[in-house]
Amino acid sequence: MNSDLVAKLAITEIIYRYCRALDRMDRELAATVWHPDGTADYGVTFQGTASGLLDSLWSQHAKLLGHSHQVTNILIEVDGDRAGSEAYVTGTLWNASDSGVLSQVVALGRYLDRWSCRDGIWGIDHRCFVYDLVFNPILSGPEDAKHDVLSRLVAQRDPRLTAARRDRTDPSYEVLGSSALGLSDG
Repeated sequence: MNSDLVAKLAITEIIYRYCRALDRMDRELAATVWHPDGTADYGVTFQGTASGLLDSLWSQHAKLLGHSHQVTNILIEVDGDRAGSEAYVTGTLWNASDSGVLSQVVALGRYLDRWSCRDGIWGIDHRCFVYDLVFNPILSGPEDAKHDVLSRLVAQRDPRLTAARRDRTDPSYEVLGSSALGLSDG
């Protein structure tokens, strides 16, 4: 089998493993996605080490009623023992505030990952999460839900202020070259 294809399958499996680990709250499994010196940039939410990101996510997600993450549209470019990938992700989070307001946040974004293969094991060196859209419908509770923590978080995510772009200035072009689109650079 072609070595690039083997690498793409391994990377795809790791991307799926991350969502499974997060939704099952399996911190040990989630840590296998990154290399030990891996980093993450989630914009205003988090910037730092992968371990720090997981600490933050585990703290936040433990307070929720539930959550579900799905990944689609995975593109991967392999160059020897290095790779870049873009994967679309939908994260749905459910919470109930102290006042009984039930809310749901649906975040749509992309994982833009830089990978390396070390000692035969693929792992993320750096992940940039780009928010594309965030929705927060209030499912039940009092009319005034402005004090809900998730509502305030979403209110701070003006789509015009995200890194997502609808042209070639989008951050995905930093991990995937024009060859992924079948275009020449010239």
